[in-house]
Amino acid sequence: MANIKSAIKRIKVAKRNEKRNKSVKSKIKTLAKKTFSMLSEKKSDAQEMLKKALKSIDKAVSKGILHKNTAARKKSRLARKFNKLSSK
Repeated sequence: MANIKSAIKRIKVAKRNEKRNKSVKSKIKTLAKKTFSMLSEKKSDAQEMLKKALKSIDKAVSKGILHKNTAARKKSRLARKFNKLSSK
């Protein structure tokens, strides 16, 4: 355990940020899964869900949770998979 006051505070801040980052990343994964589960039901709803997922990825980048290249990769994979499944 750290003895210096500033180091103790940094540990607290790191834990708080870790919780926030985990919840945001989890939300992104959940939205992606919901998008593809909705494809079998209604295409328009799935498209709205895809928009939400892409928006949350962009928001994570602006907050510094995801790197911009990671976000671009995730968005590209989501869109590619969506287009592949929706064309069937």
